[in-house]
Amino acid sequence: MASTPAAAGPLLEMRGITKRFPGVLASDRVDFDVRAGEVHALFGENGAGKSTLMRILYGLCPPDEGEILLRGEPVAIRSPATAIARGIGMIHQHFMLVPTMTVAQNVALGLKSSRGPLIDPGRVSVRIRELSDRYGLWIDPDALVRQLSVGERQRVEIIKTLYRDVSLLVLDEPTAVLTPGEVRDLFGVLTVMISNGLGVVFISHKMNEVLELSNRITVLRGGRKIATVDAASTSKAELATMMVGHEVAPLPVPPGRRDGAVRLAVTGLRAAGDRGTEAVRGLSLTARSGEILGIAGVSGNGQRELAETIAGLRPVTGGSIVLDGTNVTGRKPAAVRGAGLGYVPEERMRDGVIGDFTVAENLLLVDSTSPAFFRRGFLRREAVRRYCAGLVADFSIRTPRLETPARNLSGGNIQKLIMARELSRSPAVLLVAQPTRGIDVASSRYIHQRLLGQRVAGTAVVVISEDLEEVMTICDRLLVVYEGRIAGEADPRTVSREAIGLLMAGTTAGPARPSG
Repeated sequence: MASTPAAAGPLLEMRGITKRFPGVLASDRVDFDVRAGEVHALFGENGAGKSTLMRILYGLCPPDEGEILLRGEPVAIRSPATAIARGIGMIHQHFMLVPTMTVAQNVALGLKSSRGPLIDPGRVSVRIRELSDRYGLWIDPDALVRQLSVGERQRVEIIKTLYRDVSLLVLDEPTAVLTPGEVRDLFGVLTVMISNGLGVVFISHKMNEVLELSNRITVLRGGRKIATVDAASTSKAELATMMVGHEVAPLPVPPGRRDGAVRLAVTGLRAAGDRGTEAVRGLSLTARSGEILGIAGVSGNGQRELAETIAGLRPVTGGSIVLDGTNVTGRKPAAVRGAGLGYVPEERMRDGVIGDFTVAENLLLVDSTSPAFFRRGFLRREAVRRYCAGLVADFSIRTPRLETPARNLSGGNIQKLIMARELSRSPAVLLVAQPTRGIDVASSRYIHQRLLGQRVAGTAVVVISEDLEEVMTICDRLLVVYEGRIAGEADPRTVSREAIGLLMAGTTAGPARPSG
């Protein structure tokens, strides 16, 4: 936990903030404040109102009622430019970057240049390298953002904020793509920042992080403030109860099968990354019926490329992929799905759903030509409605209507939507990348229950995750990937975090063993 700041007037006060959207009261007379030199965490389920409150602070949407004060003075923040000018920085859960531009160009957007109206990327690049060295967040200033991994894009967002002289920093799930060591480094950076008087709003679904880093924690539920508590005087159980409104029991994880039939066999797989260099380098693995195989590693070590290659979305340059007895090496995504693959990609909004399509349309994306829904070229609307309504109910997807655009759903509900679509096909192999990244405890528990249910049903489940707690809790076997290869294999129920961390850094140690 961060040290408690000296008593002083709030750096930020938000009083009686209310925001209504059609059919939703997203923020209901919420009071929130942050002091200089403290970390104040916002905690709650997806849809609780955390992001709405911070979007109002950052000028992305106006409040219907309430006021904002900075250092005791009322302010009107009508745009992010106004927020930045007043010393408020924000790192968003969903990246706010231009994919076709370089890192330096993204960082330079909105900055005054020494060359008049022109962006000065050379000068910006020098400063980026200085910040990278200082904070241990190295990134190539000349790289195109579209070529970067999820973790690298997160680093760009962090550097983009550090580049500006802010007095209040809002971080929305900033550790979702970091290893335990990188989280420790980030916490060290934030500790230095608050020691210099910076105020930090920390949004996270990871209770360990919230309790360790924060001075105070405000819990939101259903758009309302439930309580503000001192981190030193609360516990995980109390936070979980406040968050969901009832006691949350630990998730029982019975052991999986070890003798199931091989459903997925990847042998000597090779594939290139977006920059043309080899990202998957002779990687081999097997996944069996009735087990959950975990794949852990630092972001950018080939996990995304591995998943996309198995799913048929990236060309195979070497090796083979056999799915439930069918060689699908180099086959198109539709053929891979037809062989029995269910695929949940790591970037929900970019690759998992079409944001402007409705909930129903997204549920039908992979079954759009099924005779159950089309007859003689005409859509069977009532059959579609019954089918989609059944999936929404079965997977507890919170949506006002089937016609609601997917982009209006919370992250947890979008993930449930994707899971519903993929599991409706009863896959032989379920490949899930970052299943609970950026979603709340209740939604994460639900997703884990579904994955465990698929294991019981005989599916071979492959979970690619950078959340060590996740893979060490629900997985039966754990592989660690490093620089496109399997660095080692471990039993998640007996291996230490330290041993896994060393494998993630490319060093073999402890009970974890290298895998051929």
